[in-house]
Amino acid sequence: MKQDIYDVIIIGGGPAGMYAAFYSGMREMKTKLIEAKHELGGFMRTYPEKLVWDVGGIEPIRCEAIIHSLIKQASTFDPVIVFGQEVVGMEKRDDGIFILTANTGEKHYTKTIILATGRGITSIQKLTVEGADRYELNNLHYTVTSLDRFKDKAVLISGGGDSAVDWAIEIANIAKAVYVVHRRDDFSAFEASVTRMKAVATAYVPYIVSRLHGNKNKIHHVTLQHVDSREELDVEVDEVLVNHGYERNFGGAILEWGLSCEEYGVSVTPNMCTSMPGIFGAGDIVTNEGKIRLIAGAFNDAVLAVNSAKLYIDPTESKMAGVSSHNERFADKNEALRQKDKAEG
Repeated sequence: MKQDIYDVIIIGGGPAGMYAAFYSGMREMKTKLIEAKHELGGFMRTYPEKLVWDVGGIEPIRCEAIIHSLIKQASTFDPVIVFGQEVVGMEKRDDGIFILTANTGEKHYTKTIILATGRGITSIQKLTVEGADRYELNNLHYTVTSLDRFKDKAVLISGGGDSAVDWAIEIANIAKAVYVVHRRDDFSAFEASVTRMKAVATAYVPYIVSRLHGNKNKIHHVTLQHVDSREELDVEVDEVLVNHGYERNFGGAILEWGLSCEEYGVSVTPNMCTSMPGIFGAGDIVTNEGKIRLIAGAFNDAVLAVNSAKLYIDPTESKMAGVSSHNERFADKNEALRQKDKAEG
């Protein structure tokens, strides 16, 4: 059977993987993207309603809209996209071709690999309070799928990171009241966001949620306990949102390939090269001294990883793709857009 060999296979369909699929098209690379789930978006799928402020050149926008735009962009040069396959094995032939084996048994062949598995296999850190699970089907939440749920409600948010603080700011616009409970005096979110949150919500620090009180399967008030003094106070609530983060398993089976790793992911050089020639990384799966864990940072990682992969295949190639405004890869597409604008105008 003839083997279909790609220039690059991208493992993971989050923001880094999707942008890498687009940029590798700019570099005229034969590209395949493998995503373990049945949709693109990666970890961004856990907060579709969240407003994202920190992507350059884009006004505040719902995360779901960013995902939609990234999917459309990733498809620009028609990469092959494979869903529902988790890469569990890797070997390198004597001729330098990598063979990736999926959990389905299917094999994929490529000259280079870009790891973009993000946070890997994640599991929500749930509220460790007795009986909490009984309220999960009603008014105890770990994710936000619709802001309308909190309209004119008293909402308690437990957590001190970016997600907790950002949701407090957003929900405060529609809720009757917002209370934020954090076990430490200081929040770990961006300073400006914490300042905004404290202006629109009541913060209880350092407190923890110690007991939930409800009728049947619905919480009606929460007991908070001071971390140091053990003093307790009760807060009446309509909804409870828990943002305690995620337990991460970076890369799953990928971490068994023998790549150099650190606590927060696979080690890479400033050009996104791993310790194994031909394998590169981008996004939350990788770490180095200058790592920026933002969506915008994932895009930059993707560009660097693709450029390094291109040069690995052929060191005589240019170090980066031509900018889109002068890149011949966009000539026909630009003309099609001009004709569309002309017809609609």
